[in-house]
Amino acid sequence: IAILVLFSFLEFLLGFISFSFLFLNTFPVLAFNYEHVSKPFVISLWILLALLMKLGFHLIPRVSHIVPESCLLIFVGLLVGGIIKAMDQTPPVLDTKLFFLYLLPPIILDAGYFLPIRPFTENMGTILVFAVVGTLWNAFFIGGMMFAVCQIEAAQVGHVDLLSCLLFGSIISAVDPVAVLAVFEEIHINELLHILVFGESLLNDAVTVVLYHLFEEFAHEGTVTVGDALLGVVSFFVVSVGGVMVGFIYGVLGAFTSRFTSHSRVIEPLFVFLYSYMAYLSAEVFHLSGIMSLIACGVIMRPYVEANISHKSYTTIKYFLKMWSSVSETLIFIFLGVSTVEGPHNWNWIFVIFTLILCLLSRVLGVVGLTFIINKFRIIKLTKKDQFIVAYGGLRGAIAFSLGFLLTDTEKKDMFLTAIITVIFFTVFVQGMTIRPLVELLAVKKKKESKASINEEIHTQFLDHLLTGIEDICGHYGHHHWKDKLNRFNRKYVKKWLIAGDRSSEPQLISFYNKMEMKEAMMLVESGSAAKLPSLALLLHQRRAPPKQRAIPSISKTREQEIRKILRANLQKTRQRLRSYSRHDLFSDPFEDSMSEIRFRKQRVQMERRMSHYLTVPANRQETPSARKVWFEPGQ
Repeated sequence: IAILVLFSFLEFLLGFISFSFLFLNTFPVLAFNYEHVSKPFVISLWILLALLMKLGFHLIPRVSHIVPESCLLIFVGLLVGGIIKAMDQTPPVLDTKLFFLYLLPPIILDAGYFLPIRPFTENMGTILVFAVVGTLWNAFFIGGMMFAVCQIEAAQVGHVDLLSCLLFGSIISAVDPVAVLAVFEEIHINELLHILVFGESLLNDAVTVVLYHLFEEFAHEGTVTVGDALLGVVSFFVVSVGGVMVGFIYGVLGAFTSRFTSHSRVIEPLFVFLYSYMAYLSAEVFHLSGIMSLIACGVIMRPYVEANISHKSYTTIKYFLKMWSSVSETLIFIFLGVSTVEGPHNWNWIFVIFTLILCLLSRVLGVVGLTFIINKFRIIKLTKKDQFIVAYGGLRGAIAFSLGFLLTDTEKKDMFLTAIITVIFFTVFVQGMTIRPLVELLAVKKKKESKASINEEIHTQFLDHLLTGIEDICGHYGHHHWKDKLNRFNRKYVKKWLIAGDRSSEPQLISFYNKMEMKEAMMLVESGSAAKLPSLALLLHQRRAPPKQRAIPSISKTREQEIRKILRANLQKTRQRLRSYSRHDLFSDPFEDSMSEIRFRKQRVQMERRMSHYLTVPANRQETPSARKVWFEPGQ
């Protein structure tokens, strides 16, 4: 029936066109102008292709359990690029500006806005060591060893100098967040390993940006001095800290703006997207880390924005970010396959093979060596299995390809891009396809699918308060101490400025209850079910009648998660300390002084009463003082 309707419509359309051409000389009823809509039409077709490929991938469960989604999308890109090139057309290439300004920000914003704060902060030291020291080790090890490889006469790449090899090492050394997200979310690895690899892929952006620009400048100048090396170290701190500060400023501005959107709920999601994107662009203007700026903006903005905006706006932000990041990720892998077909390539077997071997070797040596040092300071040690997964999960992706695309020298650029694409394909296809079987073979702990019970959450919250108190008593300023200080400062000062109305001081449990009651009442009124509400007499009769059976209310998973979050935040309020603790001076607490005075008086009265009944017998001369006896009345 659908085919008959379609053919009928086409027959009618063709008849209309033929009828219109009879009057084409007098009045142009129908015209054809594809150039007018060519760009948006092509963009829409590519997005539609990406979505259809993603939909078809998940409709075939056998394929999705064996092949990662990123591998299939790259294969689709290779196929589409080959078809376009066979038709003597020029396939679209993954342009650097398209990637860094339009495709990458949605993925990083989604990862930063919904970043699990607790595991990220608890493993911050380990993540920073892997991101900073590990990336530096990979860059210099790969760059130095590749310079030694270039000295081999059979490689015929003797014209590549040391600075160019170090520049290549800085490009290929960084773990790609897009590839890590695409693979690790499918295998459902446990939270610790996921946050270690994913956190490293996010924070090594600053090291990669600094090394790339540093070695690029050194390659143009040809000479390197000690002052230049020191400026490179300073540049790393400027790029990383500057990116975080830019994101922090825009995050505070976004949270403050959300205070005044109660009368314009429709535009609330736009402020979140625009402030985040402006943070990324502002960081890129000054060559700061745009990725770290986006992460900082999302982390700072989220708790205050969610307290100000409506529930519908929160749902819009959540699903739009997921949709936007998913489409961008799909387009990145498809364009990566298309760009591979387009070329140009300069294949050098020795250079490509040694690049792949050195990437794997440097990753293994770096993870094992750094973990040996990290485990001396960690309470929960990283086992051999954990080290293997962290090393095996160091995937490369489109960031390395886009940085290589920025190079200017044509001969070196083609050879570097060929080696980079080979490493990307090996990590995505070989490591991405085999990491799931290896996780199951090694029996690595996977992510817990079920939610933690209320009992577990209560005990977790209790342990946090207990450790904070222990650190406070011992005078040890650990992360629990600083977390408690930050929470107090947030409740006392920040919430008053960034959260609108009484919601900054009102208990969350009460506000949530009022909100849900108002929502239920509005739904009843809008649906016309207000007449179905029970009358007061009926309610009284039901209250007097004994309940026949206890009814367990059924709530949705979303509401249950919100209730758990609120209960978790309101479980325990630690007592505010009047004076700070010092190991050298003991400051008295006025409240404790008054209580101790009252207690002392009571104890003295009780002692006087009891001493009035005591009968003491003096000791004889022959008795020792220890042999003296004290006699009591019966019952004492």
